[in-house]
Amino acid sequence: MVRVAAAGDIHCTKTSEGVLSPLFAQMVECADVIALCGDLVDYGLLDEAQVLVKELGIALKAKVPVVAVLGNHDYESGQPEVVKQILCDGGVTILDGDAIEINGIGFAGAKGFCGGFGRRSLEPWGEIAIKSFVREALDEALKLEMALARLRTRNRIAMLHYAPIQATVEGEPPEIFPFLGSSRLEEPINRYEVSAVIHGHAHHGTPEGKTSTGVPVYNVSMPLLRRSFPDRPGFRVLELERSQPERTSNGHVQQQEALVDHVGVPA
Repeated sequence: MVRVAAAGDIHCTKTSEGVLSPLFAQMVECADVIALCGDLVDYGLLDEAQVLVKELGIALKAKVPVVAVLGNHDYESGQPEVVKQILCDGGVTILDGDAIEINGIGFAGAKGFCGGFGRRSLEPWGEIAIKSFVREALDEALKLEMALARLRTRNRIAMLHYAPIQATVEGEPPEIFPFLGSSRLEEPINRYEVSAVIHGHAHHGTPEGKTSTGVPVYNVSMPLLRRSFPDRPGFRVLELERSQPERTSNGHVQQQEALVDHVGVPA
């Protein structure tokens, strides 16, 4: 099995040193890859990104790959490229319309954007500001599509910050649904038969749902997971099948303390 530990909305601050490292240590014990779904830092500050790299040190030293997408909080101070560069220099792979293969599993990622779901999606009609808003959603969907098109693996995980379906934001006030995601992100996910989708952003949403074609979608916002599963450590583990399960040095299949979902198809 390839085990992916997923969480979003870490919201690392300048005072988070020593706070997040226990979480990442648990991820290292449970998984082969760590996937972070945006809002990595709280105000999009250089100092916050530097603290996050230090906190991720246990994973990076253990050579557990860390892949991530940015979220809206990472843009707050108007310097997302600085945040991205610090994380990349620290060993984190940031996906922004990019794709990467790790242990035979494909990861495609983009931030995503808002705009609403289904027939209630915002359309590009009227003022220039509305058209620009919708264009941003379309551009993010295109980024995800281009990333997925680059992958040649049977098992593919789509990483987002914003939700591609309404089901995983339900629980939030309905009035803010349009600001939590966009159905435009769902289209490439269905077209490329993704094994699973992980996203964050909706702290009070629903932990899981499915696209219109049955692709599982997991809201891995850390505040949501901690509230929904108080006996769990705040992240979700996805296991993608291999021909043989990986075993520990004593010959036993590694037991998971985190919430585990089996997704994908045999490699």
